[in-house]
Amino acid sequence: MTSLADNLRDVRARIDDAARAAGRDPAEVRLLAVSKTWSAEDVRALAALGQRHFAENRVQELIGKAAALAADPAVPELHWHLVGQLQRNKVGPVARLGATVHSVDRAPLVAALARAAEREQRVLDVYVQVDLGGPEGELGSRGGAAPADVPGLADAIAAAPELRLRGLMAVAPRDEEPGPAFERLAGLSTRLRADHPGATETSAGMSGDLEAAVTAGATVVRVGTALFGTRPLTSDAGQ
Repeated sequence: MTSLADNLRDVRARIDDAARAAGRDPAEVRLLAVSKTWSAEDVRALAALGQRHFAENRVQELIGKAAALAADPAVPELHWHLVGQLQRNKVGPVARLGATVHSVDRAPLVAALARAAEREQRVLDVYVQVDLGGPEGELGSRGGAAPADVPGLADAIAAAPELRLRGLMAVAPRDEEPGPAFERLAGLSTRLRADHPGATETSAGMSGDLEAAVTAGATVVRVGTALFGTRPLTSDAGQ
């Protein structure tokens, strides 16, 4: 049975190898450990091995684990991310925690996050989630805004002093090889940076396709299964 330490070492080696093969510095790629459905004890164990960035799909899990671990003086400061879909009525706890939100996909959510961040006197880091579509270019079912809507959402985020646009997030479509989809994402990221130079991050790639994402320029890979093992999945924004 492999250990968390073995899994972490293997995942980091995959990231490093993919980055070097693409002519990139491995230090440009951050590992985001997706701990959905796993316990605070599992997060604590991985944090003890040096992992600092963790993500959840559900707000309730995010807030519960963050609170449990913050109360433990033996746990170093962790950086929390939300990679699942976010409803406007749940933005308050996310803003209070100061979590990075990877799944901004509509204008009303931008406005709700800005109001919540203002109440909490925080500046929240956010990504626009984009739907990469399927083989024929149609919109897929993995969440996100249509590519044509990305510029408007980015402008709305940039206009809110309480929000900081980090870049784009996407999940590869189910019915095609991930490489072409991640290349489309890279093109969208390039166009986004032309208008918003600070939006330098691309959150893409999971356990099964992180190499393709790194090759296409991902700066954040969201990995759960390859770190923690298999478990029932309730969403697929990061695995």
